[in-house]
Amino acid sequence: MVYVLSKSGQPLMPTQRHGHVRKLLKANKAKVIKRCPFTIQLTYESSQYVQPVDLGVDCGSKHIGLSACSDQNELFSAEVLPRDDIKKLLDARRQLRRSRRIRKTRYRKPRFQNRKHSKPDGWLAPSVRAKAETHVAVIKKVLSILPVSSITMEIAPFDSQLLKAQIAGEPIPSGEDYQHGESEGFDNIKAYVKYRDGYKCAVCGKTHVHLQIHHKVQRKDGGTNTPSNLITVCEDCHKAYHAGTLNSKKAHLMDPGDKTKRRGLKDAAFMSIMRWTVWEKVKTIGIPLHMTFGYITAKQRETYHVEKTHTSDARCISGHGNLKALEESYLVRKVRCHNRQIHRMTINKGGKRKNNQAPYLVKGFRLFDKVSYQGKECFIFGRRSSGSMYIRHLDGTEVKAGIGYKHLKLLEPRRSYLIERRNALLPTAEAVGFRA
Repeated sequence: MVYVLSKSGQPLMPTQRHGHVRKLLKANKAKVIKRCPFTIQLTYESSQYVQPVDLGVDCGSKHIGLSACSDQNELFSAEVLPRDDIKKLLDARRQLRRSRRIRKTRYRKPRFQNRKHSKPDGWLAPSVRAKAETHVAVIKKVLSILPVSSITMEIAPFDSQLLKAQIAGEPIPSGEDYQHGESEGFDNIKAYVKYRDGYKCAVCGKTHVHLQIHHKVQRKDGGTNTPSNLITVCEDCHKAYHAGTLNSKKAHLMDPGDKTKRRGLKDAAFMSIMRWTVWEKVKTIGIPLHMTFGYITAKQRETYHVEKTHTSDARCISGHGNLKALEESYLVRKVRCHNRQIHRMTINKGGKRKNNQAPYLVKGFRLFDKVSYQGKECFIFGRRSSGSMYIRHLDGTEVKAGIGYKHLKLLEPRRSYLIERRNALLPTAEAVGFRA
């Protein structure tokens, strides 16, 4: 699919007449604006006739599905991966600031200008705000290449108590059940967890000792303070577990278990927090906006026998679940633009720290540049001063670890939103962490 802009920059209907597009480019009647997705702009005046195009948005915390459809065809399909590293970076920044103040400043009284009560209305945590802004940004990118006439979003709230009951295999809550949580009648979560475990160590069974609360999944790894993630242990077992000296059979009781079987509710909480922020920001664009619900999307999938993916859900949300899926789709990933940590935390001999920021260019390449290697399009996710590059696809698939820069050809310079063309029928692999 080739996307077309008018001479004034207004989006027109896309085309699949590749031969006609080549003739326009050869005759200088059009010019290339974007390489991926391939977009051209006409250099002559043309008719502004367009057809109605409906954009469906499957909102999510980890995955965003996009699908733009006309009455006859699907015109655009993409899956977006928002950033998920902001909290980790903020924690590292906080630790650096604390250590620096301890070393270089005398004690000062606490300041309260940045506390919760001083936050303005509508304030969101940086990690949540970034996800909300990603939703708006990718919608605007679609509007820049397609004449979208209406937008439909699935941003219904999540019933966390219902999801928790389904995961645990407990009865479905109804009516007054929502007013009686599992920690009702207790001062805090710690008191409830100790009561649930019988005021004894869940590992060794000791009572009448100093009891502590252990997180099965640590907070730094994304763990929460929900009772299902907490366990009561004595001080000795707690210290032995973190020191690695606890018996393996006993340590197994404090482990999180199989991560594939654990379903957290953090993503559902994120969507419940930011859904109205996303709704209000998209409303300001000025295009008719509609809301739909998950059960309507599921009914459309069942009616048209559509496989559940983020892009197929978006197509059903747009109201065109009966259309054939596009042969190619796009995978989009948001990455950070700058590394603000100047020096590494480790202090070398002489009291000096190594520079944490890589050079702007290494052998003519930047981090996240799109390159070509043996006919494959991939991205640079790691660089060495020697010119050795670590390249991979956006879904985390490794292409080559340690390839010389002379074997690479630069296709596109890095952007804050990386985009890759892929087969629409293939499922998306879970992305892994960056290697910078």
